Amino acid sequence: MGGPGDPPEGTPEGGPGGGEDEYRSVVFDESFVRAARLQEYSAHERMTDHAPAVRRRPPLHRGLSRQALILVLLIAVAFGTAIYMGVRHPYQSSVARRPVEPLRMTVIPLTPQGKVPGKADAEYLYAHSPAAQFRVGAEGIPLPATRRTAHFSESQVVAALTTAKDYIVRSALYPEVIGSQDVRAVRVMLDGAQLDQFDQSFARPTADGRHQPTGWLVRFDQTRAELADRRIRVQGSMEATETDSATLEVTADHTFVYALKPTGSSAQAPASLFTVRREMHFRFDRDDLRLHQAQVVVSYVQAGPLSCAEDSTNHFHPLLAGQTARSGGPAGTDPYATGGATALCGTLAAGAQPKV
Repeated sequence: MGGPGDPPEGTPEGGPGGGEDEYRSVVFDESFVRAARLQEYSAHERMTDHAPAVRRRPPLHRGLSRQALILVLLIAVAFGTAIYMGVRHPYQSSVARRPVEPLRMTVIPLTPQGKVPGKADAEYLYAHSPAAQFRVGAEGIPLPATRRTAHFSESQVVAALTTAKDYIVRSALYPEVIGSQDVRAVRVMLDGAQLDQFDQSFARPTADGRHQPTGWLVRFDQTRAELADRRIRVQGSMEATETDSATLEVTADHTFVYALKPTGSSAQAPASLFTVRREMHFRFDRDDLRLHQAQVVVSYVQAGPLSCAEDSTNHFHPLLAGQTARSGGPAGTDPYATGGATALCGTLAAGAQPKV
């Protein structure tokens, strides 16, 4: 006869014995047993401590799985990469910096064909001259529309244009510069590699196309003329282009019109207009953009009314209201001398003068 768990007719052939059931083949490994939240007390423990049949075990503090560790590591790497790409400029280039070239300058005095027209009212002179529609001061030097280039971002292009504008404003509109009192405001705008050339130009002015102060900035002989109106009229344009993957260039072409009168004269003294046309080329690498400095590589200046017989290397000696140009031409040019520049002089068109 079978056991209590067997059917009355006995265990079928091939079937499990009476002491076995369908879970007999299930085996629990040690990790499964250790992970159990409930543990049964032994009979001895229940008799001794009068404890309940089971007790709740504290949960096991298991470490992170390998998959979790890999996920955390990937997140950390991605976060670090994002920070690196944010700090490193996306347009950074490994191209070596180009050597800084010295400034090449040309200054051409323009002599009037007759007496210089004048009027005590500077506004009247402006209104009856080609500068009637010019803006005042830095407003006449607007920045053009900008966009990124192949290797420079839009913000870098704007930085180049802004730095060039600052140089133009300081070198042609600052009263202390125009009055030949100080040049430091201009000097600090230059790339460090051009400072020696700048300093030599003012220590030993020479008409050699490299060391003429009037090629760097606009300044008048303060013993002869001063501003009759501080609202200098300006008009012109600027353009930025990329010349290679490491260089931006800015071309600026502006006309400045100054109302001048004799130094120390009264407010009723007749004033006259003095015109300066400046075409300048600036060059910028990434260091220049970061430091807000510029390389001035070309300066082409026409200014008048001046006398061709007077030297315009160090200062402009303007002809004032009622004056005429001295006889004589520019200084002679020696074709045998090396390193010099040809002395040039032009004629100021009658239409460039105000109608009084």
